Amino acid sequence: MESEIGNKTDSGATVTKGKDLVEDIKIGYIGGGSRGWAYTLINDLAQCKTITGEVVLYDRVFESAKRNERFGNWVQDREDAVGDWEYTAVEDRATALEGADFVVLSTQDPPPETMAHELDIPAKYGIYQSVGDTVGPGGTVRAMRTIPVYRDIAGAIREHCPEAWVINYTNPMTICVRTLYEEYPDINAVGCCHEVFHTQEHLAKLVGKYRDTDQPSRKEINVNVKGINHFTWIDEMSWRGENLHPLLETHLKEEIRDRSFEPGSLDEDSYFVDNELVTYELYERFGIFPAAGDRHLAEFVPWFLTADDAKDVQQWGIRLTPSEYRVNRQEDALTKFHGPMNGEEEFEFFESGEELVDIIHALLGFEDLKTNLNMPNCGQVSNLPENAVVETNALFTDDCVMPLTSGELPAQVHNIVSTHVVNQETLIKAGFSGDVDLAFQAFLNDPLVTISMTDARAMFNELMTAVRPYLEDHWNLDNASVVH
Repeated sequence: MESEIGNKTDSGATVTKGKDLVEDIKIGYIGGGSRGWAYTLINDLAQCKTITGEVVLYDRVFESAKRNERFGNWVQDREDAVGDWEYTAVEDRATALEGADFVVLSTQDPPPETMAHELDIPAKYGIYQSVGDTVGPGGTVRAMRTIPVYRDIAGAIREHCPEAWVINYTNPMTICVRTLYEEYPDINAVGCCHEVFHTQEHLAKLVGKYRDTDQPSRKEINVNVKGINHFTWIDEMSWRGENLHPLLETHLKEEIRDRSFEPGSLDEDSYFVDNELVTYELYERFGIFPAAGDRHLAEFVPWFLTADDAKDVQQWGIRLTPSEYRVNRQEDALTKFHGPMNGEEEFEFFESGEELVDIIHALLGFEDLKTNLNMPNCGQVSNLPENAVVETNALFTDDCVMPLTSGELPAQVHNIVSTHVVNQETLIKAGFSGDVDLAFQAFLNDPLVTISMTDARAMFNELMTAVRPYLEDHWNLDNASVVH
């Protein structure tokens, strides 16, 4: 343990002695029209007996928040809902935040058409992105859009609920959390991502496969986590005290090395298909196991997405996410809300695998929780810069979060991770000063930008033009030497 945040002294919640029940919790939800995280939170809270209260939903698209209000209260009215929560949509963000005990951030602002530009324009220049929300040209421009939004959110939290616990789920995760702290250094904020959960599940499957036992829960898999979001690494892994590295070697030898794919062979597969080839290639080369899924990992280095044709990347067992999906999935996701309420399909509670309710539980003093999270570095990754947001394990306990020491990254892994850390820190500095030329430095230094300077400038200008309405109030575009 290196440091801690928290220890609030004032809360609107009513806590019963013995921690059997906490009543009157207020959760302010920014991005309360969410089609993903909100659905999961509604499901999880309705199955929670030990916390009660209100979720106040704010979204710039008010009708989206109203939809979630209707759905949340509809779920709560079910006989099998054991939780006691009320959902309220509001048109004013201050109302959602005022006096909140917890703030959840899962925003998509501006609309998904911007992300389509951030995928399609680089593709014109032969730069392919499997996700486009964290790094690469698309992730860099998304960061430029996000920093002003999150500065504004941090300022509102400082004004209306300065001691609230803030849990962020929005990407680019590192930039979002770093912006919150840069704007409001005393904020109690963490960033949560389920990428490591999937790696624990993978390791649990290896235990079941190679140890002649039932597959254990991912929570039985202990891992030491270090790195940055979507480029996280594990150097220690165990199950019931057994080192699991030999299972990785067995799996690599018996399964992974025999896997191969031709361009076009995955055209009928899900856009989220993951055959673990990128993961195990990085493990074999660097001797430390990456824990973020192939689609994210591939974007942090130049070796897997560099191709003459978009379909060529399928040799690594992944697909590119097309821009049409990014736009259309927003509407497609609505059926899970409307179908059950209209009687067109059944609704059943499910085990989400997410930990937001567990995090709230821990912070309210019920039961400690050890999990991975994103917070400013205060020594937990010893060879990354102080205050840069890193992803490691941490302990959530009564009104406190304690990041856990993970040690240093190996030299060559540090070399590739630190490039992104420097770029992210550069973007924060640029975003707070409005310096577009400084942001372009980070853009150029991204490992996926492997084209000529002339083409890089042209691509950057096209991207700036495409998303200009979301930048011009906060970035000094007119005086930037790179913009013409």
